[in-house]
Amino acid sequence: MTAKQPPNSKRTGKRVGIGARPPANPHAEAWIRQGDADALGKGDLYTARLTLDITPAMRARIKVSAFTQGVTVA
Repeated sequence: MTAKQPPNSKRTGKRVGIGARPPANPHAEAWIRQGDADALGKGDLYTARLTLDITPAMRARIKVSAFTQGVTVA
Protein backbone atom coordinates (compact mmCIF):
# COMPACT_ATOMS: atom_id res chain seq x y z
CA MET A 1 0.00 0.00 0.00
CA THR A 2 3.01 2.29 0.22
CA ALA A 3 3.81 4.12 -2.98
CA LYS A 4 7.36 4.47 -4.25
CA GLN A 5 8.75 7.92 -3.75
CA PRO A 6 10.66 9.69 -6.51
CA PRO A 7 14.47 9.54 -6.13
CA ASN A 8 14.69 13.26 -5.38
CA SER A 9 12.07 13.05 -2.64
CA LYS A 10 13.12 14.43 0.74
CA ARG A 11 10.33 12.76 2.69
CA THR A 12 11.53 10.32 5.29
CA GLY A 13 8.25 9.91 7.17
CA LYS A 14 6.61 6.57 7.74
CA ARG A 15 3.12 5.96 6.40
CA VAL A 16 0.57 4.96 8.97
CA GLY A 17 -2.63 3.23 7.89
CA ILE A 18 -6.02 4.17 9.26
CA GLY A 19 -7.21 1.38 11.50
CA ALA A 20 -10.59 0.38 12.81
CA ARG A 21 -12.54 2.84 14.89
CA PRO A 22 -11.99 2.32 18.62
CA PRO A 23 -14.91 0.93 20.62
CA ALA A 24 -17.52 3.57 21.36
CA ASN A 25 -17.81 5.02 24.84
CA PRO A 26 -21.54 5.73 25.38
CA HIS A 27 -20.86 8.52 27.88
CA ALA A 28 -18.42 10.27 25.54
CA GLU A 29 -20.79 9.90 22.58
CA ALA A 30 -23.67 11.41 24.59
CA TRP A 31 -21.46 14.29 25.73
CA ILE A 32 -20.39 15.04 22.15
CA ARG A 33 -23.95 14.88 20.81
CA GLN A 34 -25.25 17.10 23.63
CA GLY A 35 -22.92 19.96 22.70
CA ASP A 36 -23.10 23.48 24.01
CA ALA A 37 -26.51 25.07 23.48
CA ASP A 38 -24.99 28.58 23.50
CA ALA A 39 -22.54 27.68 20.74
CA LEU A 40 -25.14 26.41 18.27
CA GLY A 41 -25.31 29.74 16.43
CA LYS A 42 -21.52 30.12 16.35
CA GLY A 43 -21.06 27.15 14.02
CA ASP A 44 -21.57 29.28 10.93
CA LEU A 45 -18.86 31.71 12.02
CA TYR A 46 -16.13 29.13 12.56
CA THR A 47 -16.49 26.69 9.68
CA ALA A 48 -13.51 25.54 7.66
CA ARG A 49 -12.82 23.19 4.79
CA LEU A 50 -10.12 20.55 5.08
CA THR A 51 -8.65 19.16 1.87
CA LEU A 52 -6.67 15.92 1.86
CA ASP A 53 -5.07 14.06 -1.03
CA ILE A 54 -6.03 10.40 -0.75
CA THR A 55 -5.92 7.44 -3.08
CA PRO A 56 -9.10 6.24 -4.80
CA ALA A 57 -8.90 3.04 -2.72
CA MET A 58 -8.80 5.02 0.55
CA ARG A 59 -11.71 7.18 -0.63
CA ALA A 60 -13.73 4.04 -1.29
CA ARG A 61 -12.92 2.70 2.19
CA ILE A 62 -13.98 5.99 3.78
CA LYS A 63 -17.25 6.05 1.83
CA VAL A 64 -18.09 2.44 2.77
CA SER A 65 -17.29 3.10 6.42
CA ALA A 66 -19.41 6.25 6.43
CA PHE A 67 -22.29 4.45 4.73
CA THR A 68 -22.27 1.66 7.34
CA GLN A 69 -22.46 4.33 10.07
CA GLY A 70 -25.29 6.21 8.35
CA VAL A 71 -23.14 9.24 7.51
CA THR A 72 -22.78 10.86 4.10
CA VAL A 73 -19.49 12.12 2.71
CA ALA A 74 -18.71 14.14 -0.39
